[in-house]
Amino acid sequence: MQDHYHPTDLEQSAQQNWQERDAYLVTEHAKDANGNEKPKFYACSMLPYPSGKLHMGHVRNYTINDMMARQLRMRGFNVLMPMGWDAFGMPAENAAIKSKVPPAKWTYDNIAYMKKQMKAMGLAIDWSREMCACDPQYYKWNQWLFLKMLEKGIAYRKTQVVNWDPVDQTVLANEQVIDGRGWRSGALVEKREIPGYYLRITDYTEELLDQVTHNLPGWPERVRLMQENWLGKSEGVRFAFTHDIRDEQNQPIQDGRMFVFTTRPDTIMGVTFCAVAPEHPLATHAAAGNPELAAFIEKCKLGGTTEAEMATREKEGMPTGLHVTHPLTGDAVEVWVGNYVLMSYGDGAVMGVPAHDERDFAFALKYDLPIKQVVQVADKAFDTTQWQDWYGDKQQSRVVNSGSFDGLDYRQAVDAVATALTEKGLGEKQTTWRLRDWGISRQRYWGTPIPIIHCESCGPVPVPEADLPVRLPEHLIPDGSGNPLAKDEAFLSCTCPSCGKPARRETDTMDTFIDSSWYFMRYTSPGNDNAMVDQRNDYWMPMDQYIGGIEHAVLHLLYARFWTKVMRDLELLKFDEPFTRLLCQGMVLNHIYSRRTPQGAVEYFWPEEVANTYDDKGAITGATLKSDGSAIQYGGVGTMSKSKNNGVDPQALIDTMGADTARLFVMFASPPEQTLEWSDSGVDGSHRFLRRVWSIAGSLKDRILAAPAQPVDFSRASKAVKDLRLQAYSLLRQANYDYERIQYNTVVSANMKLLNAIDDAALPEGDLENAALREVTGILIRMLYPIVPHITWHLWNELGYVQQYGDLLDAPWPEVDEAALIADEIELMLQINGKLRGSIQIPNGADREHIEAVARSHPSLEKFLEGRPPKRVIVVPGKLVNIVG
Repeated sequence: MQDHYHPTDLEQSAQQNWQERDAYLVTEHAKDANGNEKPKFYACSMLPYPSGKLHMGHVRNYTINDMMARQLRMRGFNVLMPMGWDAFGMPAENAAIKSKVPPAKWTYDNIAYMKKQMKAMGLAIDWSREMCACDPQYYKWNQWLFLKMLEKGIAYRKTQVVNWDPVDQTVLANEQVIDGRGWRSGALVEKREIPGYYLRITDYTEELLDQVTHNLPGWPERVRLMQENWLGKSEGVRFAFTHDIRDEQNQPIQDGRMFVFTTRPDTIMGVTFCAVAPEHPLATHAAAGNPELAAFIEKCKLGGTTEAEMATREKEGMPTGLHVTHPLTGDAVEVWVGNYVLMSYGDGAVMGVPAHDERDFAFALKYDLPIKQVVQVADKAFDTTQWQDWYGDKQQSRVVNSGSFDGLDYRQAVDAVATALTEKGLGEKQTTWRLRDWGISRQRYWGTPIPIIHCESCGPVPVPEADLPVRLPEHLIPDGSGNPLAKDEAFLSCTCPSCGKPARRETDTMDTFIDSSWYFMRYTSPGNDNAMVDQRNDYWMPMDQYIGGIEHAVLHLLYARFWTKVMRDLELLKFDEPFTRLLCQGMVLNHIYSRRTPQGAVEYFWPEEVANTYDDKGAITGATLKSDGSAIQYGGVGTMSKSKNNGVDPQALIDTMGADTARLFVMFASPPEQTLEWSDSGVDGSHRFLRRVWSIAGSLKDRILAAPAQPVDFSRASKAVKDLRLQAYSLLRQANYDYERIQYNTVVSANMKLLNAIDDAALPEGDLENAALREVTGILIRMLYPIVPHITWHLWNELGYVQQYGDLLDAPWPEVDEAALIADEIELMLQINGKLRGSIQIPNGADREHIEAVARSHPSLEKFLEGRPPKRVIVVPGKLVNIVG
């Protein structure tokens, strides 16, 4: 055994041993030594994008998973921990444009490096199940299921207004538009009508909502709420404003009905205007003879379409000169074009009730439109100059200024208005959803090819199943001028499967959320070239524990749930929900330092380049550059980012202090679900702890090896031995509880306390003392092993435990010895007249008379009772004694 802790040598030899014997290979229906089938446990981290290097967020995520996997394996579970690569997407194309290499080469090189880093971390990954989204044998099944969905009508083609990035030349999801600009290019986003393929996720809205609300108790409440809000179920009334506005063929536009949906039909008599989206047919008709309006509509097409942006964007509008008819009053209602109205939501038109909608209120004030109060809350005065929250109240309100509806509460008014509209044939109650069908077409190269062939005679034709996969050529290099597939004749040119004539392949590729919607099931069925999943998926799924960042709480999880339900309905699997439990780990934060350059740009500095100044409480108050002493700005802590120069390279830490140090720090510094603030001193402290573990274990080696391996009777052991065993099993019990609730920072704390207890015990030489040290050190190593597997694996072997229990990876998790938790003596707090004055030691199980006698003999009584005899003694069993004098 080395005298000193050298992590590099220890970790490399441990990893070599694990790799040589394929220690993490997992098979279905594994059995224990007694021939009984082990219970399965599938724990999976969200797969990474192969960006080039692991970051500390990866280290934290995968260490959480690894701790869970290792501890459960010791507890007798058949544990699966796989890994793969979310390898398609725009970053690879952007890197290819910059470096002039194919995205495939960039991606595969990054995967090789990141995989090497994962192995250096000592992760218990079954690499035989590795998947990669850009592998044709994986994305073949994306294409296959798409075709099945096309057959069932779940996938369909349509033209729709989309966010178009003119630089990246691709459609962007709403979430990829930030402040009206493309999330990568920064270009002003345009709105375009473009054909594409969509998946009918809206067919599953009720089930998606019901199950996330009632059937996923293992999910964080905030994630379930985020999914509920994204689904966005709203109950209201859809109705029509009639009109006689006609097109060039003298036909009524939209059959003379402009439909809107409202959740506040009780305010229908307060409509003073209507607003339509810039793409609405009425807007297009009005703009044809109005150049100013046409210019305004073109301006509206710039910018994104997220609800968040709609909420923050300045509300702008322009009158069309058109009017529609109020369905109940018959009044003419002016039609405006509004930049805040989305064609993709509802019918692309809204009724304007400025008295009772804050957005409409602001719009009406800006353009001097009428504001008519139709809802009243008792004792509240209405003012048309300033919005007040009660204007939108529907719980305490009554309808006013609304004719026959006056005096009705919200629910009564909804029913009455719906009935009136239904009788006129102009409306009805309806439930709407915020969720829209999933547009999966992307005008980019590095993704799964959509398996469609375009024929002049036959139109869009599905690729025959026998011809899958449609392979993506991997040699192309994007140049920023659009999709290179559209210029690659070898890919484009094909024959129509229906008529045999020359045809062209679809050049759109699939949204990368497709790749991540089912990868976790492909892990269960590796190597099957004939089926998407097989019976092995029935064994492993649903997943027992999913681990990933809160940033994926909506789209990824929602799409994965939808994809699972589609596969179920196609009889590919037998469950409804993919993830039983979900843990969203907190982000890793670090200090941010910056200053403005003379040109106005922001320049960031690495924390190691900076000297801090502190106040008397230790808080950072300022910072200067070490190089020249110039002042820079301290920006607090934020998420680690390459762009802000506040990331920490895991590889550098592994190379200098070892993977176990990195693992220990990220587990100890914060509970898994909370943010973790980086601390160099914390890392140093973690490394010192491991050196101390090695040193103390080494000092006890001879005594541990000399101790008997078989169980020992400790009933006649010394108090010091019994106290050590009591501490060890108390901490083991707490660690068991904390492992179960994934509170891994306190598991680390329990190990630190146990190491201190071993060191402080200072047991003399003796058979029972040596046996106790062997027993308790064995508990420490096993408790600590899931956190820091390398150092503990070596200690397990060096101290001879491997001969008793076998290899540490499959050694049995220690069981709590209940007898050791029964102390010979217990300590009771001593109070005199209700104030704490000391403590007494009594035999465990002593009766009241004995406790009272010991308490009466305590030397503090003479001082605090001033010689007076006690009047009475109050004994609270197991806690305290109070003497009243």
